[in-house]
Amino acid sequence: MFNTIGVIGLGVMGSNIALNMASKGERVAVYNYTRDLTDRLVQKLDGQSVNPYYELQDFVQSLETPRKIFLMVTAGKPVDSVIHSLIPLLEKGDVIMDGGNSHYNETEQRYDQLKEKGIGYLGIGISGGEVGALKGPSIMPGGDQDVYEKAAPILTKIAAQVGDDPCCVYIGPKGSGHFVKMVHNGIEYADMQLIAEAYTFLRDTLRLPLNEIADIFEEWNQGELKSYLIEITAEILRKKDERTDAPLIDVILDKAGQKGTGKWTSMQAIDNGIPSSIITESLFARYLSALKDERVAAEQILSGPETEKKHFDKNLWIDYVRQALYMGKVCAYAQGFAQYKMTSELYGYDLPLKDIALIFRGGCIIRAEFLNIISEAFQEQPDLPNLLIAPYFSEKLKAYQTGLRKVVCEGINAGISFPCLSTALSYYDGYRTGRSNANILQAQRDYFGAHTYERTDMDGFFHTEWS
Repeated sequence: MFNTIGVIGLGVMGSNIALNMASKGERVAVYNYTRDLTDRLVQKLDGQSVNPYYELQDFVQSLETPRKIFLMVTAGKPVDSVIHSLIPLLEKGDVIMDGGNSHYNETEQRYDQLKEKGIGYLGIGISGGEVGALKGPSIMPGGDQDVYEKAAPILTKIAAQVGDDPCCVYIGPKGSGHFVKMVHNGIEYADMQLIAEAYTFLRDTLRLPLNEIADIFEEWNQGELKSYLIEITAEILRKKDERTDAPLIDVILDKAGQKGTGKWTSMQAIDNGIPSSIITESLFARYLSALKDERVAAEQILSGPETEKKHFDKNLWIDYVRQALYMGKVCAYAQGFAQYKMTSELYGYDLPLKDIALIFRGGCIIRAEFLNIISEAFQEQPDLPNLLIAPYFSEKLKAYQTGLRKVVCEGINAGISFPCLSTALSYYDGYRTGRSNANILQAQRDYFGAHTYERTDMDGFFHTEWS
């Protein structure tokens, strides 16, 4: 009996995807370039229909046609290497799916290469980490729709389920699936940094003990801030170090890593004139965190503001922080979805924004309660330019801006770095300003470079001899 799907790349994510497929009734062929990972997966099997192969040709020949092969290998040259090895073994109509974090431009190049040979290619964004891969991730497939339909019965089965809805939907052509995953990760960067800044205010300004901060995050996770990242933050704050019994958070070095997708999101936004400032600041915050030795040295040289001990109405200020965090998150998601919309129009992706919000509700890292509201906003107004002006969110932000303004001002006065909360406020104020100071910038450009300017009272472009 032939296998229904094959998985190449048996690291943690690939192994878990294979086990997920098998648990949903698929007969899964597996192959890894090195034998050790295949053997390790075999040792974990407990009756699942996962069949190992040690030669690529045997692996391919074991698959029913049209063959469906799921790649879970490191992005970049390893993907190209595997595809190069597969091409002589495949036939027209077969399908290769890349479930790694490939750059969407590389996905588009591979799509074109394989389409010429009659082989279908799907760039598939996968979010949810190793647990999601095993139990159900959010899945973002891009490529030709007829190719997607060949794999859809399997993809929708292995995806996370919210009610009766699988967290998998056809995203659009060519590299759009990996593009959506890339921006998802940018939103994730911003969301995480905003939470970190809220935690900092609660601990350093309100001087609350860790267990109380954990209680606050748990309480927030019961309301409109309900999300995976809020939930795990509460758990993180409660975790004790097994060696010292101190809070584990206090012995973790304050250097944040990143794998590149946040950077790609910012670069794509910059290249196309899209104001994804909160996402970009969250990336820069990680870069600054990496300068640990420099920061430690600078702490002995550079002074902050002189502060006096203040009395805060604790419950009032905790609610201000909640409002600030909610508003910051809305602004970050608004930037991410604006990047989806503007890029969709630029590249002709025709991204289904309301559906993208829905598939983020389960399995993925940024799953949050208000994704339902985001989906409804695009359902009611498909051409909505920005989530900030959706009626639900505009009313929320009107009510919550006080909290964000107070927290940002108090934090800055205390010398706390608030890259994302302050940028969220600047973005909100900038977006709601009908007449900005950009006329000064354009006048300067015309003065020193004769770049011309437009006028408010007539059409056309003009230049002034300023001196």
